[in-house]
This record gives sequence, C-alpha cells and structure tokens, in this order.
Amino acid sequence: MTTRTPAPDVAVDSFLALLAAQKAPRTVDAYRRDLAGFAAFLGRSPTSATRDEVQSWLADLRGGGMAPSSIARKASATRTFFRHLVLLGIRSDNPAADIPLPRRRNRLPRSLTPAEIERLIDAAAGTTPRALRDHALVELLYGAGLRVGEAVSLERGSVDLENRAVRCVGKGDKERIVPLGKQAVEAVRRYLSRGRPYLDRRHRPELFLNAQGGGLTRAGAFLVLRRLAVNAGLDPTRVHPHLLRHSFATHLLEGGADLRSVQEMLGHADLGTTEIYTHVSERRRRETFFRAHPHARRRS
Repeated sequence: MTTRTPAPDVAVDSFLALLAAQKAPRTVDAYRRDLAGFAAFLGRSPTSATRDEVQSWLADLRGGGMAPSSIARKASATRTFFRHLVLLGIRSDNPAADIPLPRRRNRLPRSLTPAEIERLIDAAAGTTPRALRDHALVELLYGAGLRVGEAVSLERGSVDLENRAVRCVGKGDKERIVPLGKQAVEAVRRYLSRGRPYLDRRHRPELFLNAQGGGLTRAGAFLVLRRLAVNAGLDPTRVHPHLLRHSFATHLLEGGADLRSVQEMLGHADLGTTEIYTHVSERRRRETFFRAHPHARRRS
C-alpha cells in the first residue's frame, strides 16, 4: 500500500513563515505540529474550518486525556492562524475567537531545598574536564537561574569573571545580565582553565562542550543533572535544569529579595509569572511552622 504525501498547504506555510520572523524556532515548530494535528483531524486544510469543527477537535483532544494546558495551547495556535487569515482577507471570521478554553491547573513549581542543592553540587566535585564542566553548569543553572537553553547557548565571553556577572539571551531574544556569586565564578574559572581546554577539540565558541568537543545540548544537560542526582541520592526523575531555576527564584524570595529584582534576573516579561514563587515561599513557611512549633505540630 502506498501513502500519498499531503499537498503543501500554502496558507499554513505562509503563516508559519511570517511567524518565524517574530517567534522562537521552538514556538514555530509547536504551531506547525498543532496545525498539522488539526488538519489530520479534519482530513483537509484547516483554512476553511468552522467553529463546530474547532470545538469537535478540542473535545476529541479532551476525550483522549490531553492536559488542559496542552489543549489551550493548541486552541491558541488555531486562533492565531485564523486571525492571520482575517488580516489577509482570506476569511471574514475567526471561528476559534470565542471558544472557551479549558482551565489550566495552577501548579506551584517544585524546588529543591538548599541542602539538596548542596548535595547536587557536591556530586559534581572532581578534577576531570567533564566534572569541572558539570560543576560549572550546576552552579550557573542554580546561581543565575538560567533556562537550560540559555545555559547551553552561552559563549566563552558570556561570563564576566571580574565583575561576577553572566550575560544571556532569553525568550524573544531579550538580553539580560545576572549577577553571580563567588562559588559560581570560581566553578566557571576552574572549568575554563583546567577543564574546557581539554574538551575544545573543534574550537567551538560555546562555553559548555561535550566529550566530543561539540556544544553541550539541552538533552546533554538533562543527562548531566540526572546522573548527578543519582550520585547525590536524589530522585533522578525529579531533578532537571528548570528545577534549579525554580530553586534559584524560591531561595531568593525566601532570603528577602524583592519580587521586581527576581523578575529581572529570571527574565520574566510579566511580573505575574514571578509572583507564583511567592506562593511557594508561603507554602514552605507554613510547612516549617506546622512542623516546628510545639503548639502547631500536626498530630499523625
């Protein structure tokens, strides 16, 4: 049985091409997958889809057990696509404009305790080039609250050792400068002097290199942390790069940092995104209170 390659969808392709000039590649890829999924559900181009068909698709996703956050993202992709068609005059209406989205569960981000962070850092101790790299990576992820994509995209000159700061490019190609503590600076200094030269076989510009001399990838950073978590006696399925970013924000707020400063260091465009960490801090304070105070201890 032969399968036919679907014909190119000019409307979708032109929309994605325009989106590529405004959004990050990962965002464009997500929109491409979402629209392809909608087209597969319809059996034709989504260009002529009706409101009932959009609703049927979302209901089908919901019935398949898809998370509300994922369904909301797919609905947003179709809504943006139809808005594009309306602006071009291809359609006179946006069939996804007023479709109610499923409520997203407001999950509080998890974080490691300061003691668990120290165990993770201690697990990276060593004098081999890879151990020095791993130590520097953990210190930057936690010490500067970097996203994993930001960390693996750093170049050698991104870290200012003298002024103890790191310059990174975040979402929307926005650049920010985050201060670094002494431990992070020393970890990067040791890696640059005694670790990276032995990994740099291809004269790459990236700060973090893999064992073959290429740039460390996002997947590589995940594997590094998973291995360190095992060595530290932590649950490897729980430890990932973004967990260190959550821990960075939570520990700053618990230490008395103001919300606006934390927002700037995280590179959040919306203060509301940063505010969720105040709830994490409050929850942890309550847990500490009920565990520690003699008149507040919860009886088992």
